[in-house]
Formats: sequence, structure tokens, C-alpha cells
Amino acid sequence: MAGIGRRKYHDEATFGYRVPAKYTLPDYTQEELDNRNANAPLLRYVEMFRKHGHRAARVDPLDLMNRDEVAALSSSRYGLDSSTSYPLQGILHVPSSSSKPQSPKEASTAGPPRTESGEGTDVSWNLEKITEHLMRTYVDRIGYEYIHCPDKDERLWFSHHIETNSSSFPSPLRAEQKKRIWELLSRSEQLDRFLGKKFPNLKRYGCEGAESMLPALGTLFELSAKSDISSVIVSLPHRGRLSMLCDPDLLSYSPTALFSKIKGRPEFDPSTAPGATGDVISHLSAVKELKFGNRKVEVEVLQNPSHLEAVNPVALGVTRAKQMSLIKTSPADCQLGDRVLCVQLHGDAAFAGQGVVAESLGLSGLPHFGSGGTVHIIVNNNIGYTTPASFARSSIYSSDIGKMIGCPILHVNGDYPEAVVRAVDVAFRYRQMFRKDIIIDLICYRRWGHNELDEPAYTQPKMYEKIRSRSSVPELYEQSLIKDGTLSESDVASARKQYESVLEDGLAKVDDFKPESDMLKGKWSKMVWPASKDAQHEPETGVEINELKAVAEASVKVPDSFTVHSRLKRHISARLKSLDAKVDFATAEAMAFGTLMQAGYDIRICGQDVGRGTFSQRHAMLVDQNDESCIIPLNEAIDSSKGRLELANSSLSEMAVLGFEVGMSWARPTLLPIWEAQFGDFMNGAQSMIDTFVIGAQAKWLKQSALIMQLPHGFDGAGPEHSSSRIERFLQVSNHFPLSQCLVNVSIVNPSTPAQLFHLLRRQMLRNYRKPLIIASPKGLLRSPVAASPLSDMGPSTSFQFVLDSSTNSKDAKTLVLCSGKHYYTLSEALGTGAESIALVRVEELSPFPRQAIKSILDKYTQAKKIVWAQEEPENQGPWPFVRSRLEDVLRDSGRDSRVEYVGRKSCPTVAVAVGEWHKREAQEIVQGVLDLA
Repeated sequence: MAGIGRRKYHDEATFGYRVPAKYTLPDYTQEELDNRNANAPLLRYVEMFRKHGHRAARVDPLDLMNRDEVAALSSSRYGLDSSTSYPLQGILHVPSSSSKPQSPKEASTAGPPRTESGEGTDVSWNLEKITEHLMRTYVDRIGYEYIHCPDKDERLWFSHHIETNSSSFPSPLRAEQKKRIWELLSRSEQLDRFLGKKFPNLKRYGCEGAESMLPALGTLFELSAKSDISSVIVSLPHRGRLSMLCDPDLLSYSPTALFSKIKGRPEFDPSTAPGATGDVISHLSAVKELKFGNRKVEVEVLQNPSHLEAVNPVALGVTRAKQMSLIKTSPADCQLGDRVLCVQLHGDAAFAGQGVVAESLGLSGLPHFGSGGTVHIIVNNNIGYTTPASFARSSIYSSDIGKMIGCPILHVNGDYPEAVVRAVDVAFRYRQMFRKDIIIDLICYRRWGHNELDEPAYTQPKMYEKIRSRSSVPELYEQSLIKDGTLSESDVASARKQYESVLEDGLAKVDDFKPESDMLKGKWSKMVWPASKDAQHEPETGVEINELKAVAEASVKVPDSFTVHSRLKRHISARLKSLDAKVDFATAEAMAFGTLMQAGYDIRICGQDVGRGTFSQRHAMLVDQNDESCIIPLNEAIDSSKGRLELANSSLSEMAVLGFEVGMSWARPTLLPIWEAQFGDFMNGAQSMIDTFVIGAQAKWLKQSALIMQLPHGFDGAGPEHSSSRIERFLQVSNHFPLSQCLVNVSIVNPSTPAQLFHLLRRQMLRNYRKPLIIASPKGLLRSPVAASPLSDMGPSTSFQFVLDSSTNSKDAKTLVLCSGKHYYTLSEALGTGAESIALVRVEELSPFPRQAIKSILDKYTQAKKIVWAQEEPENQGPWPFVRSRLEDVLRDSGRDSRVEYVGRKSCPTVAVAVGEWHKREAQEIVQGVLDLA
């Protein structure tokens, strides 16, 4: 065991704590301040462009946005003299004398001194030249919003950067750069036209009208590669997805594979993934290594559901996991965001309307959730489904929600691809400099409405009269390149025909196409498909007693100089004493964590105040009462080359935080991610995340996940919102059914002893596959001596038990009562030792339903003529709706009467009553119902 030292809670000494390095620009010199004071009217004029220029910028291709005249941009309001030459020191930046583009790598480390760009020198301009420079910078095809940023250095950087025309690209762009932009645009248009011709009834959610998103992405990928970023994680909704995936310069997704899927065939090899269902074409994904000169970058496009914006926090989690993994193998100076970039595309209506957007933005700067800054691109259609923007949001821009975190925003006209490329360059440079989120509002339109089978003119006749009378974005850019001599008419015709031939050839090969499954590549190569014959469902999870004791002792060991809270001294003492008797849930959990860490697995617990635990039971992190320094004893005791424990206190979010942990689990099969709710049914706020990313991802996308959801559960009189983990909801979406041999999608357990929790946590990682685990966590049992476990229950040759029988049960019992969780102890106490006619048995794992274990119990209690399910939840909730048919199926298989009786609360529209007297009466009634069986 390594030596123990202190770790501060609020700084980078705590494992997993990561914040961007602070970049500071030089403040104004005294000479500059003097000039700002002397020429205050000019300063006001310049500042108004910086603040309001975006309101006048020509960013809307359809000119539908409400754009009132911006009076603040008129020089006549400031008493300026057109004949005066004004010194610009400290007021306005001017382009550098050097036209050499800066590389993105330079922008990621330090910006050029402001004196190199005109400030601090004797540069003077007349009002006409000043106005021309301001108009060209702030009132053109890009509108900049950055004055709202709370950080002075960011505002200084923006004004300096864009006013000096700093760029990674020459101006004008070189011919080969223009051709690459056009190729991306034209191929997207060709694909959409091809699909429209060959599959006229297909909803493809094409890119038409927003083709500029492709050069935007291509530019981001190129800049990333040249900045030594090794991985780019991309999330996006439906629109333009197929164009991005299939473009040979981007993801190179096989056109044949796409056409095969469109024709109704699976996108994976069914023989390698029994039980998988697949998903629709607008949710497809791909991974591709792209090369730019001698640099390369891996681009991964994530799967997504139709729950718009739900994929956002998942992308953040994948990015964070990859970044943390790469930091371990990178030089010591590798910072958050150096190696991995998250890129998120959004729809305008969804970005403004979906709450998960705000939740995800709220995670971006937190020390255990940050990933080094996300580049957001809003593909802004000026319409949501068929609802105009004025009815879809209360804000001026769809991007305004980003201002909650002071996020800079670039509005850009999608009709001008070169402006889009330059906006992306600015956004990327800002991200590299400050490692924070930035938004590009790509304003465009949808040529065919919500989908290609829709008729948007029903409700938007004027908008679509404009759209249908104009040339497409690729055609407009194509014409400009022909005009400047970059392309010829023959170049255009030849390129379009060539790509048409590629698509035709791909379609011709569909009949012979055999898809491959790629779920077990890379970091997942040591895993197996959960339904394969090689899957190890119940590996050895017991541990030598001496090792258990050593880990438990280490979990509460602190230096003598460390001042522990006085009440926690009893916690430490109790844990050490319990090792010679029986241990509680927190101790068993600590032993599971420590032994997994020693085996090289990382563990991450996420939620509110997870260091101490919702019920003050865990105390995996201790805080010095004198100086608030922190220690996580397990991290100090276990060699850092092995596993680490990350205690990730989160924002008060459910959906985004749970999605983040899903992403972490997708990227790292050696990580055990745990999301712990304060109370079980707080997971309600994450229901769509649960349905799509936790429950369905394995079948839809072949995604395995080790995610554990710990949901405190137990009817203790706390009322409707603090009693139930909604077990019934998880059981309803479990696909395990009597006699079926399907791929079970989720494990759902209600453990009643610390040893059972210990084995569950270890089983989650020691299996050779990954599957989500839902734990109905105990509340009242956490410190209960009747529920404590001896170390022998976790020793060698022990494992998780699907069903727990009691040694006090009589084999001659006339009634067999099956129950789950804490309710067992309530019934056991009430029955005492005199109820030999009743055998009380716990069902610990509800899904997969333990059919064989229960059959063995039935075979043991052959005298039991009455089979009963007892629960504390209402009849329409809890396990009963799930277990009833399954129990009756086992009974029939055993030659018994197929009827199972129910004893528990009556059906209820809420989880529980909130009147103390009523709760007490119900508790007595459900216990008496079992006593009456004796």
C-alpha cells in the first residue's frame, strides 16, 4: 500500500479534478488608457459595433429575421469629426502588417502581443477608414456576440482576433481550398438528389439548404488534426447526417451499406449480435481516421435517438472518458482538451426548446465533467418542424441559451461557405485558447420542409416561395467559382457525374453486400457479445478475507495530523470493529471498490455529494475540519498505476448527468460508472435518457455499458417523491420473459445484504461483457445490524445469489411467501420464530428473472400449497406486475396450481401516501396480511 498524503477537495489534487488553464491577455497600458479617455466618443462608437454589430450583420439568407435599424452604429450619434484622424491606441485593432496565417497550434498556446497589431503604436485613421474597417469586421456575413462574456480576457481576445483578421487560412482562400469546399457541397447535393430519385418515399432528412455544415465540419477536422487533437467526437440529430457519413472526404460510410439499410436489411451482421434490433437510417454512426498531410485525427459520429438533443451529454461523457484515458499516456503537460474535441450539431428549435441543452451547458465548466470545450453548430432553419421561430422561442436568437454560461456566439450566413469556414476557424481558435464552449449559429433553411415527404407551404407559403425560387447553396458557390476561374463548367459536370457513378455502383452491389458488426473493436476487443456462448455470466467474485480486511482498513485510514469531524471518528471506529463480526453496506461497497481498483479498474461515482453519500453512509472522502483539505483514503492506499476512485459531485441534473455517465461507459470498458440519485424516483427527470441510452442502446446500436444506477428505495413514510425507485418502470422495459432465450437488456436487483451488493459491484466488471445494472438501493438497511454480512459471505468461492432462502424456514411450511428487498426484514420481524407454517424467501435479482433458482425453491418446499408474493409497493407498482406471470409460469412448469396470491398495498395513483397516520395503518395492514396466512 502506498503512503498516505493529503488531497485538497477544491483543487486539482483530487483525482479527476480538471479545469482549463487560465490564459491572460495583457491589460491596457497607461498610454492606451489615456487615449481611451481622450477619445471617449470614438471608443463608444467602436464598442457599439462590438456589442450591436451582429444585429445588423447580413446573416440571414432568406432575410426573414426581424432586423430593425441599429441606430447605435451611426457615427453621427457620437460627435465624431469626419475630417479628424483619430489615434487608435487602446481603442481599435488593425490588421497586422504580416499576412502570414497563424497555425491553430500557435493559437492554442499564446496569442500575439497586442502591440504587433496596431495597439500601443502611433496608428491613426480617419472616420471613414475606421467605419469601413468596423463594417467589414462586424456587419458582414458573420455576426459576433461576445461582449456578454464575463471574462475580460476573452473579450479582449475576440476584439483583437477578429479586428486583426487573424486566421489559419489565407485571404482569399487558395484555389484548392475553394475546390474542397465545393466538392463537399456538391456531393451532398448529389447524394440527396440520388436518394430522391431512387427512393422517392424515403424520409432522408437531407442537407439541402444547409450544405455549408459539411465544410464547417471538414474545417474543424482539419484544424483538429493540425493541432495534434487525436480524436473528435461528433453528435448531431437527423438533418444532414447521411451527407456527412457518406462523403468520401469525411466519414466514408459505404453507399452500398446505406442503400442496403434503406432496402430493409440490418446494418450489422445478425449472426454476431443475436437479439439486436438495429435502428433507422437517420441514427446511423461511423468511425473514421482522417488524414491531412502528415497529420491524422479519428472522427467518431455517435448514434442518437429521435429525442432531440438527448445525445449531447452522452457526447460530453465519451469525450471526457477518452481525454482522461489519453492523459494517462500523454506527456505530463497534457491538458484537458488537448487530445479530444467534442463537436455538437443542433437544430435551432431543439436547441432553444429542450431542457437537456441547458443541463449539458451547465456541466461544461464543472471540474469533473469538463472536456476542454465543445464547438456547437446550430443548423438554424428559422423554423421548428412547421413552427416559425417567433412561436418556437422567446429569445431573439436560438443560441441565446448559451449566454447562461457566457458562451460566445458567431452567427453566420449559410449561403456563404467561405464565411462559414472562417467562422469555424475563429470558433476553433477560441476553444483552443480558453478550453470553453463556443456556438456557431449557422443560419440556413430547409428546402423540402421537415422531411422530403412534407409540404411546408401549408403553413409557410411566403418562406417557401422564397426558397423554391432560389438556387441551391452548392449552385451559388459553384457559380462564384466559375466566375473567378477556380472551376470550369466542364470541371463541374465531370465531378458531379463521377460521384453519380460512385452512387450507382454502390446501389448495384447491394444484393451481394454483407454488413459487418464493429462493436468488439479497439478497447472493446477483450469483451464478448452478451448473448454469445463465450459470455461469462457469473464469474468468481469472492475475495480472500485478508485482502478484504486490508482494503476495509485502508478505506478509513488517515494521517494523525488530519482532523476528522468528531462524528466521523465513530464511523471509522465502527468500520474497523465490524471486520471481526459483520459489515454494513458502506463497508461492503468500499471493499468492492478497493478490490476492483487493485485489479486495475477505475470507478466513478456521480451525483450530489457522493463523497459522503445521500444518507451520510459512504464517507469515501474525508474533509479536514481545520483547512478543508481532502483525502480519499482508497486512492492514497492503492498504487496510482492501478485503479482510481473519482467522486464526481454533479450539478442538480438528472438527464444530462445520467447521459454523461452513459458516454463515459461507452468509451471505457474498464471504468465502472455509477450514477447515484438522491432518491429513487428522482430518475424521472431522465426518463427519455433511460429509455433510449440505458435500456435500448444494446439492441439498437450494439452498445455495451457497465453503467450502474443506484436508486434509493424503501417505504419509510417519506411520501410520494422519496419512497420508490420505480422498479416497475425498469421491469416493464426489461425484455426477459418466460421461456425466452433473448438477449436480456438490463439487470434489475433489489439487494438485501451488504454481501449481495459487494458481489453485484464486482460482477459488473469481472464479467467479460458489459450490461447496465439498476440497483434499488436500500435506505433503512444501510446501518441495520440485522442486514449486516459476515466477511465469509464475500470470501473465496462466494458469489451473488439470485434468491436468498433462510435457514430458519421449515421445509414443511404450508405457505411460501416470496418478497424482495427491505420488506423481508419487516415481515421476518413480524413473523418471529413461531410461524413455521410460513417460509419467507427473498428474490434478489428481478431481471433476468431467476427462473431456475425459484424452481429450486418450489422443489424444496413441496408442502407449500399457497404461493404468495408480498411487497411494500402498491399493487400497480413495484415488482408484482412483472413477477406475477413469471411466477405462475414456473409454477405450471413445476406441476403446481398456477395461481399466485398478492399481499401488499392496494393500487394507488401516487407512489405513497403523505399522511403519517395513513402510512402507519397501511404498513400494519400489509404485514398483517402475511401474518393471517399462518
